[in-house]
Amino acid sequence: MAGAFSDMRFLTVAEVAGMMRVSTMTVYRLVKSGELPAVRFGRSYRIPESAVAAAVELPDARGDRAG
Repeated sequence: MAGAFSDMRFLTVAEVAGMMRVSTMTVYRLVKSGELPAVRFGRSYRIPESAVAAAVELPDARGDRAG
């Protein structure tokens, strides 16, 4: 069990916001809605890097792709 977590990389809300080019409030909303899984450490959240990569790769709900 410990080995699984040692290979994971966790990002802060600010880091995720920068990667996704959205505000930190948007990241908090995604976490609260369950669209972006997160782990709470004390008073802050950490988001698995793999979850961010998966969220960025998904097309939006309408099926439109930018570009």
